[in-house]
Amino acid sequence: MTPSQRFFAVALAVVVALSVGPAVLQAERPGPVRIELRAAPIQHFEHRNPERSRFGALEFRGGLVLTSSYAHFGGLSALLMASDGQHFLSVSDKGHWLRGRITQDGDRPTAIVDAEMARILGPDGRPLWERGWYDTESLAEDGRTVYVGIEKVNRIVRFDYGKDGLLARGQPIPVPPGVRTLPRSKGLEALAFVPKGMPLAGTLVAISERGLDADGNILGFLIGGPTPGIFTLRRSDDYDVTDAAITPAADLLVLERRFTILQGAGMRIRRFPLAALKPGVLLDGEILIDADFAQEIDNMEGLGVHQNAAGETILTLISDDNFNPLQRTILLRFALVGR
Repeated sequence: MTPSQRFFAVALAVVVALSVGPAVLQAERPGPVRIELRAAPIQHFEHRNPERSRFGALEFRGGLVLTSSYAHFGGLSALLMASDGQHFLSVSDKGHWLRGRITQDGDRPTAIVDAEMARILGPDGRPLWERGWYDTESLAEDGRTVYVGIEKVNRIVRFDYGKDGLLARGQPIPVPPGVRTLPRSKGLEALAFVPKGMPLAGTLVAISERGLDADGNILGFLIGGPTPGIFTLRRSDDYDVTDAAITPAADLLVLERRFTILQGAGMRIRRFPLAALKPGVLLDGEILIDADFAQEIDNMEGLGVHQNAAGETILTLISDDNFNPLQRTILLRFALVGR
């Protein structure tokens, strides 16, 4: 598909995505369902220059185009990677878990195996989508506990995933008043939990997609931890936030997406030192990569981070196809090689 074809495909996808609601979900049993994922390799991140592997501060390590006959596969909006760089957990817009294992050759992904999906359950055991809580957009992990952010209602739900896995029941947690007043379609989009031994340890970092302050900057929230409060990220070049992750070097990485009629689609990742996050601060951040449809991107919404055996920081990204056949679910992998 050429860049112009992809441009019009995404333009159509935006229209379709706005019309898709929870009614598209079909009846299924509540427990985990084993599904088959087909994976076609992405050999080069930039087809017009296949020898190029370095893009900004990132080195391309490989990718996959994922497809499945399972009706509920798609719409993937967040990603958690295990420390082994293989096992992962994701959520879809329509209130489903997806977990599985990435097989790999070195850091290059080759396939997805052991894939399972299940509806995300609320505190009463009913699927979250039955409450109208179906824009599940973000994930964070604190040991055995997993947090899910729900954009439709701007809530955060906590799961004892370590005990109950995909059958865990979510318990809503208190959030700052500013979270609940974010715009419903551009609200809570990214979560990251700061582990022990890092600045802000014990803090749940929550960032809006395009919830803006009076100066047009993106609102973020420090929930719990030593210094709770509100911070902002400078918004630029029409980019909106889609996910966030924390690196072993104590940096916050923020994945961003752009789509405009004039510029088409884009993907950007910015880096912010955790030590710089504090209530009232406005941060700009270092751009690690800025890609467009000259490269192999789609609607990139999920970002996971792990460290490989060589000590490199590896970034894994996944896209949200909006359940649109003109879009793709793609998984991309990069190594962070520049400081």
